[in-house]
Amino acid sequence: MPSLYALKPWYTRRLHRFVAGAVARGTSPDVFTVVGVAAALGAGVAIALGWWPPALLLLAARLAGANLDGAVARARGVARPWGFVLNEVGDRASDLLVFAGLAVLAVRAGGDAVAGLTPLAWVLVAALAATLPTFVSLAGAGAGAPRLNGGPLGKTERCAFAVLAAGVPSLLPGIAVVVVVGSLLTSVVRARRVHAALAAGAAG
Repeated sequence: MPSLYALKPWYTRRLHRFVAGAVARGTSPDVFTVVGVAAALGAGVAIALGWWPPALLLLAARLAGANLDGAVARARGVARPWGFVLNEVGDRASDLLVFAGLAVLAVRAGGDAVAGLTPLAWVLVAALAATLPTFVSLAGAGAGAPRLNGGPLGKTERCAFAVLAAGVPSLLPGIAVVVVVGSLLTSVVRARRVHAALAAGAAG
């Protein structure tokens, strides 16, 4: 299904000069993993304060870090299993930092309960739901399927919604609901793709 993740190749091409520079200098891909997590930390603070312009820039940097670590590893020919582990840990840490910012924003903004849950509760439910697509992908990879990414609601979409929430905090409960539903749908889509890949592998 289409999602903003489809823009990743385009975004990676825009970052080509950083890849070329990293290759020329022999920069470790792990540096970009750290940069991505640091940018997510800054974005979490900006989101908590409702500062959406810096949140937008910092989340763009967070996504750049997530793109560049793998791109640099491949370009330098130094891709390794431990790098995969660091990339996954960095992505999960970045997600938690962004959701922490949203949680603080929910407390600061207040607002009425929606369907019996406060805005903070909705953010926490959304943070939990957002882990499900990754669990499906990693479980599939552990069983021998390709590591799946993409949507309909992946980290790129979550970043976009986080910026929207920082700009319009009153929308936070509704955004959280969308993240919950989108994450569940993404989990189902990825599970089907994992099943198909494993079935194809078994048949082959």
